Amino acid sequence: MAMNVGSSSGDDEVVSTINTTPLVDVMLVLLIIFLITIPVVTQSVALTLPKETNVVRVTKPENIEIAVTKDGDVYWNTALVPDSDALFERLKKVAVMDPQPEVHIRGDGKARYESVGRVVYTCQRAAIMKISFVTEPPARGG
Repeated sequence: MAMNVGSSSGDDEVVSTINTTPLVDVMLVLLIIFLITIPVVTQSVALTLPKETNVVRVTKPENIEIAVTKDGDVYWNTALVPDSDALFERLKKVAVMDPQPEVHIRGDGKARYESVGRVVYTCQRAAIMKISFVTEPPARGG
């Protein structure tokens, strides 16, 4: 049996071109994988999220200002309220007024959510109908 191994003249050429077929195959497979997985990742429940509103606050003398410091201290206008029970008693007296005054909560930026949440919960227990959060508007132009 005889076997032919190349040409006998010794003129073997080296192929210097890059074979891009495997690269194209891999890229097409990755493209198909991304096209299949992107709709799965972006699915969510259809909601209409609330829009940010900036309403100018009208200060009325009957409105109640409750401030929460970063340490969790609660102030009724400028007077320190010792605990949630004392705040509840004060809010109960205000809740029966007609018209019921608004409660404006001013929470320190570094206050714990628990401190502000406790004030909101106390207002809810006292049947306060309108609670507002006082914030500082962002600087204009940036």
